[in-house]
Amino acid sequence: MESASPIDECVRKAAGAHARFRPRFPWLNGDLQTVRNMIVRPRPGFADAPARRIAFAMDDGTGDSLLADLHAPAAPRRPLAVLIHGLTGCGESFYVLSTARALLDRGHPVLRLNLRGAGPSAGACREQYHAGRTADVARVLGALDPALTREGVVAVGYSLGGNVLLKLLAETGAAAPVRRAAAVSPPVDLAAAARCILRPRNRLYQRYLLARMKAEARATRGGLDARAAAAVAAARDIVEYDDSVVAPRYGFASAADYYARCSSGPRLGAIRVPTLVVHSRDDPWIPPAALEAAARAGNDSLRIVLTERGGHVGFHGAGAALPWHDGLVAAFFAEA
Repeated sequence: MESASPIDECVRKAAGAHARFRPRFPWLNGDLQTVRNMIVRPRPGFADAPARRIAFAMDDGTGDSLLADLHAPAAPRRPLAVLIHGLTGCGESFYVLSTARALLDRGHPVLRLNLRGAGPSAGACREQYHAGRTADVARVLGALDPALTREGVVAVGYSLGGNVLLKLLAETGAAAPVRRAAAVSPPVDLAAAARCILRPRNRLYQRYLLARMKAEARATRGGLDARAAAAVAAARDIVEYDDSVVAPRYGFASAADYYARCSSGPRLGAIRVPTLVVHSRDDPWIPPAALEAAARAGNDSLRIVLTERGGHVGFHGAGAALPWHDGLVAAFFAEA
């Protein structure tokens, strides 16, 4: 049974007759919900709002630019929605496209952001995103065309992108550059997520993610120097990669230091704009304990929805074409 709390009212409003998540057959457990994103990839159409590519130059002296795709309906009625993908994802990831379609259908213009070095941003960047690189997202939000933001801005982050978004909201408090936000399957305790992905039962996930992380690193503009290239090649698991590649490259003492300084979990109490977090207890990658603790601690600005099933950024529900969390997020934004 899902957690009982005042948040249930948000679930009821958002999901209507399907307030309790019910997985779609045959994707009945957390692993199947998770891998469906990798093997079944329908692409929603956007003929009514074709994408326009936008570049956001970073102001940190790297010469890097983040690329994004903007869908702007002829008569937007709601805030601009900025979508932030997860680890080894990009603006073309299925879960990003599905939310884009759901929000466009409700009158939101949508910006699908590619984080630093991800997807099409790889060729425009020497550096890469990581779980705590909030300044990049803040830079994008601050550089948006005022014509796009007349109705305000909302944001959605998935997995690692969800952690980045939550950390940014905590850092900015009441001055956050969005009216509302949502995070789906965020690893708010990065150390716990790392321990989980190292479990023997997750070895295939580990292999998949690590290979994609290495490919991302090699694809950045100008490639890698000899030390970094050797470290990327030698890493045998994600923690080794974070310890030997991410940490030294971005000023952390170790993987443990990186996880401690970039986890949003200890900071969730500082969030001051209405924020929805959706997570499943059967997520094979991310344990629910940190979000359960945050729900117990309480924060009037934070609505945490914990389901028993749904996997990692899965939530492929019975009787719906798009993931269940898309309806939840859309209804939450409609309350603004």
